[in-house]
Amino acid sequence: MLNKQQILKKITEHQNQIQQYGVDKIGLFGSYSRGDQTVNSDIDILISFRPSEETFDNFMGLCFFLQSLFEGYRVDIATMNGLSPYMGPGILEEVTYAKVAA
Repeated sequence: MLNKQQILKKITEHQNQIQQYGVDKIGLFGSYSRGDQTVNSDIDILISFRPSEETFDNFMGLCFFLQSLFEGYRVDIATMNGLSPYMGPGILEEVTYAKVAA
């Protein structure tokens, strides 16, 4: 089973591909971020796109890319603009951002 550091490292290692989808920031939240994941946990990713690059094609392309990157794990993706006002603050408190150069 992967851990937080391994997931963030994998994201950082593939930063060039990830940036091709218009990503400004990418982070990990949920059970893997907190360190209380189980074998049934999904990998929760928070994305912020560069201005004017939050398109359906970029979102779907990124979804498929991350799912292939973490093959064998379920990947759930949330966007910064799509966070609910109720759950968003909790997500933003626990998110750990990957080091992805602009």
